[in-house]
Amino acid sequence: MAGPLLIATLLEPPSPDGSELTALPASVDWLEVRADLVGDIDTDWLRDHFRGRLLYSPRNQDGPDRVQRLRTAARHYDQIELEGELDLSDDLLQLIPPEKRLISWYGSVRELTDLSRHFERLSSVPAAAYKLVTNANTIGEEFLPLFLLNSLKRTDTIAFSHGPLGFWNRLVALQFGAPAIFGRAGNDSTVDMEPSIRKLIDDYGLPELNPVTEIFAIIGNPIFHSLSPRLHNASYRSMEHPALFLPLRVSSFAEFWSEFVLSRKLDTLGMPINGMTVASPHKEEALVKAKTVSDMARQAEAANILIRNNGWWNADTTDPDVIYTASRDRSVPVKAKRAAVIGCGGAGRAIAAALVQSGAGVTLINRGAERGEHAATLLGLPYIPLRDFDAEGYDIVVNATPVGRDTEEVPFAVERLNGDAVVIDLVYGSRPTPLIDTTRARRQIAIDGRDVLVAQVRHQFRMMTGKEMSFALAQQVLSHKNHK
Repeated sequence: MAGPLLIATLLEPPSPDGSELTALPASVDWLEVRADLVGDIDTDWLRDHFRGRLLYSPRNQDGPDRVQRLRTAARHYDQIELEGELDLSDDLLQLIPPEKRLISWYGSVRELTDLSRHFERLSSVPAAAYKLVTNANTIGEEFLPLFLLNSLKRTDTIAFSHGPLGFWNRLVALQFGAPAIFGRAGNDSTVDMEPSIRKLIDDYGLPELNPVTEIFAIIGNPIFHSLSPRLHNASYRSMEHPALFLPLRVSSFAEFWSEFVLSRKLDTLGMPINGMTVASPHKEEALVKAKTVSDMARQAEAANILIRNNGWWNADTTDPDVIYTASRDRSVPVKAKRAAVIGCGGAGRAIAAALVQSGAGVTLINRGAERGEHAATLLGLPYIPLRDFDAEGYDIVVNATPVGRDTEEVPFAVERLNGDAVVIDLVYGSRPTPLIDTTRARRQIAIDGRDVLVAQVRHQFRMMTGKEMSFALAQQVLSHKNHK
């Protein structure tokens, strides 16, 4: 393989009309057929529906008919994956010439020396390409495939890992010579952060590959739904800024801070992490790790952005931007208005503080009493449990909870709103939330999560890079046709 190539992996049996295959973008070079999951599909049918080359993979299927299936596939496929532990017998190697071999290994390693030994064994057998996939059990193990590629300086080796942070290192691996990247032929898997081929194209501009000298990220859990990588990376490409923006699913912030940030492993690879936006549930912990903290972040006791500055980290929050934007760009009156903020996490607290700063009277609403009462004490504001909240009489209602993301839920009874009330929803998904749809149907002002996202991301981009993200580009990137 000469890369970077896009390889779409078929993980489910295709529909009778092959629509999944015909819908693949023209930039997809290969189709990997996971025969262990979809069976042996007629290759003439596959070629009728996919114009590229075919890779046969019988992964995890060790049985008496494995050799025969590989023999049969060798006559019809352009390349065959041969697992180093199972398939390197002399008779198979004689049948499958080197240019049709992708030799692979899957497993766990704790040290680079162990991974290097696996590569040396695989590479002793001539092949078109080699593939090593590690099951990373710690954040530190996520870096081993990158260190391997950096040491090899080869362009015939694919190496990446599955692990707690998801798929980030398969993207960075391209910077170190990995000739190809795999993505699902269908939709993304939010469970294991397995990206679709469409996501790799839309969010990272592949197969175009630009040099990277610094990393930015969004961290949280969940995080795979975020559109921030799409916006940031499109802007980097438009201005030829050598950076890459990644989503990192972080379960333990303390472990992430120690093993990913303070270890400076990315520094040793020549692409330091210089900034990150922070999503739930890590905004409070992020604040504690910073050397300097903005007044608003300190007041809310939460930060949603960390910027590296001469080795130290500065914390701030852009969550209040939606209030300033609503007032400035949408002519939403705030001063002396009655506002309710539903959700007392970091974003809700920061937005409530901004509303107070802008002259509004604010009531905090939360499902759980402990967090609601803590926010009320912190900000000196009244608190009402969500079950007792009535929207009547409020001029502004902000939803700072995840309720409504790709579900039919609404966080409160919308019919109780005053006719001139303004609704601000921080949530966005594949379509407008029921809260936004219902509010707009009532012909009231509704500011949805994508409007909030654009305002915040443009501010964060400026803080991270010192450059301006084009508003027109941001709108284009988030247009409906680009986000199906």
